[in-house]
Amino acid sequence: MDADLSLRVATAAVGVPLLVLLIGWSPPWLFSAVFFILTFVGLREYFAMAFPRQWKDQGLGIAFGVCLSGAVFLADQFDPVVWIDVVLLVGFAAYLFGSGQLPDRFNRLLIALLGGFYIGYFFPHWILLFHYPDGRAWVFWVLSVIMIGDTLAYFVGRRFGGRKLTPELSPAKTVAGACGYLIGGMSAGIIGRMFFLQSLGWIETLALALALSILGQIGDLFESWIKRVFAVKDSGHWLPGHGGILDRLDSLIFPAVFTTAYLRVFHT
Repeated sequence: MDADLSLRVATAAVGVPLLVLLIGWSPPWLFSAVFFILTFVGLREYFAMAFPRQWKDQGLGIAFGVCLSGAVFLADQFDPVVWIDVVLLVGFAAYLFGSGQLPDRFNRLLIALLGGFYIGYFFPHWILLFHYPDGRAWVFWVLSVIMIGDTLAYFVGRRFGGRKLTPELSPAKTVAGACGYLIGGMSAGIIGRMFFLQSLGWIETLALALALSILGQIGDLFESWIKRVFAVKDSGHWLPGHGGILDRLDSLIFPAVFTTAYLRVFHT
């Protein structure tokens, strides 16, 4: 076993049991607090990549993302649309009247919008999912699909290699690995359904698992694209063998948004 794989296994051996305890037995406030911290760290990594050593721009971007998170964390007290509108208006004004040349301010605003919504607004959808009826079961099931799919993709890609999936975005990812992701994710969805969501029909289970497996890979590639644009290899160094927090959250963001939207439309 090479050093990189050993670090990955060791980190997972510590992190997965803690995650199971958090989802299965923690009070809702603790789950929300942990995911808020993860959101904050993700924002910190994103804006550190976007604005290296530019502390003012990093701070403004993080504040913008945290405020957008309020649309999720304070959804019971405020209309999320109204909250987002206010945050956007204040954010636009901050960059409009900020320092620097006009094109530079415009680019910084676009970077802040991307990071604010991608991490600050989208990732906390895990909290919304957790608070749905049977939310713990849904969180367990979705995470099982994504994490097992991701793990199988890693080993299948290493074992078989072959044609690259998107060499421009992520040279290490292969078509074989992507197929492994789909097989692993759908298998996890079928098995997980028997433990967590027995009320789901089999066709619905397969369709959801397939959609989540695809979205997980899109999220992974999306973050690879961001890192390419910002010319960095990893988003950070928090997790040995894995990189930064964003390097682990990337495949979880789009599935959380999709699942909460799906439940709103079809399970309310």
